[in-house]
Amino acid sequence: MNVRVAVAGARFAFALVGLVSLVARFIWGLGSATFTAGNFFAYLTMQSNIAFMVVCVVGCIVALRSGTDPPWLTNLHALVLTWILVAGVVFAILVQQAGARGFTLEVPWSDQVLHFWLPAFAIVEWAVSTGRGRAQWRMLFVTIGYPVVWGVITLVRGAVVGWYPYFFLDPDQVRDPVEFVFYSTFALSTFAVVGTGVIALTRVAPVGERFSWRTAPVSPGVLL
Repeated sequence: MNVRVAVAGARFAFALVGLVSLVARFIWGLGSATFTAGNFFAYLTMQSNIAFMVVCVVGCIVALRSGTDPPWLTNLHALVLTWILVAGVVFAILVQQAGARGFTLEVPWSDQVLHFWLPAFAIVEWAVSTGRGRAQWRMLFVTIGYPVVWGVITLVRGAVVGWYPYFFLDPDQVRDPVEFVFYSTFALSTFAVVGTGVIALTRVAPVGERFSWRTAPVSPGVLL
């Protein structure tokens, strides 16, 4: 089977799994008294996973039609991959902090897929798939800029509706401004570090391409 067809299949699978998990998470959330569609889509995880689904669908189509991804797709892929990876890291911290603060934080299977399993398989696909190009370093500004803009909007919206998606954004759940600055700085630093790693990975030939180099038949003329 053509390698790019396999890449297209993986991307389609990611989009499908993401869609099913998002729908399941939405339905699960309907059982909460504080659930609203606005709050659901206010989560960074939901926004980043929706963006990832769109990029995967586009990437699937491109992979079926071309042997290489255009630069704009590689840049977009790097962005959304960074966002879902960081969302997983932040969610893991929230789960830990919830227990430490005496809160019960349920983690349904849909959350596990969106925060852990999907990002894990997505980074593997990023490392091994053939046809991706090099992401530009300037995309780091967008990688960090998006959560900054999202955070400002979330703080404004939270003050109006009285709800925040993450505890460290809620004035009633942080001890003082220092704690807010600490968690916010940690989150943005995580975006920067993960984004740097994702972009740096595009400077290394995909595992699939390196494997094909090693297994490619040697032309008889080379031996003469």
